[in-house]
Amino acid sequence: MKMNQEIFAIKLYEMDREYAKLQSRIRLCGQEGHSKIRQELQKIKDEYVEQNLIVRQRAEGSRSPAVAELAQIQMEYYRKMEQLLKGQLENELHSEGSSPSEDKAEAIGLYAEYAIDQAAQAIRYALIASLSAMDLQLSAEEQD
Repeated sequence: MKMNQEIFAIKLYEMDREYAKLQSRIRLCGQEGHSKIRQELQKIKDEYVEQNLIVRQRAEGSRSPAVAELAQIQMEYYRKMEQLLKGQLENELHSEGSSPSEDKAEAIGLYAEYAIDQAAQAIRYALIASLSAMDLQLSAEEQD
């Protein structure tokens, strides 16, 4: 039982750290100028690319076909979300009396709202998976 709890503790720490970065970057950028926002945007894009590379490497090096498939699904999801953001979403939104740049900002704002909602749902699913693993491990220990 300890192994799962230790792994989950590490993962929760990583998630907490990422959430703290998200909060501080949004707060700071809300108070800063355009150039600071662009700097932070580039920094997080670089981190995003790096993390995608790590996910891809995990998929390629995984001993478990299910874990490799999960990583592939994750990569496909991100690729499709990026395509939607860069293409269709921007073109579909138009408000009467607004400029194309305002429409684009609104589209990306809606996209950001969805991404935050999706992250919250992913956290719920992570809890389901974590508790399921703990439940199965306890059941296995009780049978021994």
